[in-house]
Amino acid sequence: MSNLELFILAVGLSMDAFAVSICKGLAMEKASIKKSAIVGLWFGTFQAMMPLIGYFLGIQFAGYVTKLAPWIAFALLSLIGGNMIKESCEKANEEEEKQDSSLAIGTMFLLAVATSIDALAVGVTFAMLKLQNVPLAVSFIGITTFCISVAGVKIGNIFGNKYKKKAELAGGVILILLGLKIILEHFGVIAF
Repeated sequence: MSNLELFILAVGLSMDAFAVSICKGLAMEKASIKKSAIVGLWFGTFQAMMPLIGYFLGIQFAGYVTKLAPWIAFALLSLIGGNMIKESCEKANEEEEKQDSSLAIGTMFLLAVATSIDALAVGVTFAMLKLQNVPLAVSFIGITTFCISVAGVKIGNIFGNKYKKKAELAGGVILILLGLKIILEHFGVIAF
């Protein structure tokens, strides 16, 4: 696998994390460097770990990974998206509490798993291709995802501060649509 192919793969894998990062930025009062880095670290770390796990699982479990991954991602994204939509309809005096929980460990864990589960299948592909430098590949994927996620938080925050409640509602809808896109791709209805 060439460096260009690896870069294209890393960018492609990070697009789900980018979309979710935009949603995280939408919900933040202020997207500080620290908050942006936290989101980037969650997504970058999981996006690097999943191909490594997939690589070690290898060919033996390839069928199971490719069959279940879309359903798990859909369920997690729909759950979190639905929660965002619900929160966008709650009273404004609950705003501060909601902002504090936007980077909660449980929420970030679920988002990181949901956006990186397709990378598990990529790791299985690495095993089938007998990729020579797996640590370099997964590091590159993780760093790329980190950078793209940090940018996504900043972009989302710019728009979120202007359109607060509507932006959060849109973010929830985007997460649900992202989960639906994953399922439709799985069944070959659409191809992106």
